[in-house]
Amino acid sequence: MINLETIKAMTMGIAVADAVGVPVEFKSRETLKRKPVTDMFGFGSHNQPVGTWSDDTSLTIATMESIARQKRIDYVDLMNNFALWYFEGKFTARGEVFDCGGTTLSAIIKYVREKPLEDCGSEESYSNGNGSLMRILPVAVYLHSVYGKNFDERAMLVIHEVSALTHAHPRSMVGCGIYSLIAVQLLGGKSIPEAIQIGLGNAEKYYSGSCFTDELEKYSRLWREDFANLPEEEIKSTGYVVDTLEAALWCLLNTKDYKALVLKAVNLGDDTDTVATVAGGLAGIYYGVEEIPEEWLLKLQNREYLEEIASYFFHSCGIEVE
Repeated sequence: MINLETIKAMTMGIAVADAVGVPVEFKSRETLKRKPVTDMFGFGSHNQPVGTWSDDTSLTIATMESIARQKRIDYVDLMNNFALWYFEGKFTARGEVFDCGGTTLSAIIKYVREKPLEDCGSEESYSNGNGSLMRILPVAVYLHSVYGKNFDERAMLVIHEVSALTHAHPRSMVGCGIYSLIAVQLLGGKSIPEAIQIGLGNAEKYYSGSCFTDELEKYSRLWREDFANLPEEEIKSTGYVVDTLEAALWCLLNTKDYKALVLKAVNLGDDTDTVATVAGGLAGIYYGVEEIPEEWLLKLQNREYLEEIASYFFHSCGIEVE
């Protein structure tokens, strides 16, 4: 059952994981092995107070607010919200933007300069960062509430088009699609290993033999029987969409609770906040908000606002499915 608690758990799962990762973003794995992250703390890489979340959470809740207000997915309104975030500091933890991916920023600037919407997102292969993957989860949740078990090509088309607002290369679309197909299995009550296995199977059925087949190959390690058992040194945690998705799923498969998941993701180093965010949203759905450490929730900046967005999203969209 998707209920209000599920949406709150998703939202807090994202924001808390993001906030734990922010102070050590760009730190190397070797550095974090010498001094691993064991708790939520402040300042560090971005000089932000403890509990401050980044663009990952901001763009996620900007997406949620748009869907809730429009009661549908409106691509123009989504881009309006992204522009309000970057230029006016809306949807932020403390009223300021301190981090933004280059591909996302380029798309927002093109949009405010009145480029056609379809020309805003980059189609270049070098633009396959994780900037659309990190904000796609509420879109998958909303579409699941609309289509339920019939989460088919209609839903997948929307997932791709929401990605393409900023990241229009097929590789980023496929990453968002794989992630969304796993998410809907978790929303249906499957365990993490089951959700990943079934979601990957559905992704293979959907993408194989299509124009996306070549891009699906970029994610081929996910289908390895020994993927969960790969040694840590073979898992990359960069901002490249393939690396981020692999790292997030690997962390989910190798931990048994929310706190352990977040710390494992963050201590991989490099794009710490986004790997943790991508994993943390799924972990929030699966483990529930009660499994997120209360001491972390108490430190979270603008917590009441996040809870209000979660409630608004749930009630405005009528999200409640078996």
